[in-house]
Parts: sequence; structure tokens; C-alpha cells
Amino acid sequence: MDANQDTMGGSQPVDLSKHPSGIVPTLQNIVSTVNLDCKLDLKAIALQARNAEYNPKRFAAVIMRIREPKTTALIFASGKMVCTGAKSEEQSRLAARKYARIIQKLGFAAKFKDFKIQNIVGSCDVKFPIRLEGLAYSHGAFSSYEPELFPGLIYRMKQPKIVLLIFVSGKIVLTGAKVREETYTAFENIYPVLTEFRKNQQWYGHSSFQNL
Repeated sequence: MDANQDTMGGSQPVDLSKHPSGIVPTLQNIVSTVNLDCKLDLKAIALQARNAEYNPKRFAAVIMRIREPKTTALIFASGKMVCTGAKSEEQSRLAARKYARIIQKLGFAAKFKDFKIQNIVGSCDVKFPIRLEGLAYSHGAFSSYEPELFPGLIYRMKQPKIVLLIFVSGKIVLTGAKVREETYTAFENIYPVLTEFRKNQQWYGHSSFQNL
């Protein structure tokens, strides 16, 4: 094995030149938008498409789902569309194109303009418990920790501009990235901080949040 590579639980090798921690956050959800560039009759779409629902009193968009890639689209009368649920940028684009094709087949002059990734959500597990109180105190300018309201510490990183949810169990959620590299960079930035506030294992068994 290359000196700059490690393996994650027997899975794919990790490029340690890009991921010095040896941990690569997993992408969980991609939110993208696209402009179909035509006005849409949402009622007609809901009546004709079998995988669509429309309740204008509750929400001003058609909700459409496809199984592959497993995603959900919000389709607005203006022609704007939001696609959620994909696990990669490529899947998000593919799903958005499939939704556009469905709209075309229903008789609308739908195009595919201005596709853009709006948010990438990733997660990972550092495999050790974290002293959230100490982290919040030391990094007060970036941290919000109110365990009575939410069990995780909210860390608002400035560069890259990413929000991290840090749980006592060592589970981390990263959101706000436009490109996956921002997710990776944010995690590598926070990893030394997490190791600094690593909790003594003997106390971990008493944590009520250890299953998070």
C-alpha cells in the first residue's frame, strides 16, 4: 500500500495527502436547483404524472419522486425546480434531467438551464467521544451549545463557510458546502480541535447521547 494511503474499515483506500485525518466524510444529501425555463400547469402535471402529488393549500409546488436515483423534486409553476436526496453531484444532475424529461413528456417545453448545487450535506464518525462543553468554551466565537434544546454542538466555520453539528459520540454532520471539497476541508480543519477535546473513555459509558 502507498505510504500516503490508509484504509477505512477495509473499504476504499484513503488518500492521506487529501485527507490527513484518514477519514472521508460521506455525502448524504445533495440539494440542487434548475430552471426549466417555461411556465408550468401544476394541476395538469399532478393529474398526469403517477409519481406526483400536489396540494396547493399546503405547498405551492408539485412534489415528484423517482426511484433511480432515489430523489424528490419540488416543481414550481414558474418553472423553477429543486432536487433533493441524491448522494452525489452526478446523481443530482442525472435526477434533475430525468424530472425535466418527465415534464417534457407531459407536453411542456421544458429546458435545462442554470443547474446548480446549492447545498451538500456530509457526515462522518471520528470514533471517539468529545467534550462538547470544553469545545464550546474554547471556541465560543464559533460555537453554540445548548444541550437542553439540542444534543449537538453547532459550530459555524468561517472558512470554508460550513456549519458542523458535533455530537458527544463523535458523530459529525457538515452542511452548507457548494462543492464537496469544502466539506472535506472543513472536516480536516475541525479534526485537530476534536482530538484536543477527546473525552476520557471511562466517562463515556455514562453519556445519555452515546447512541447519536
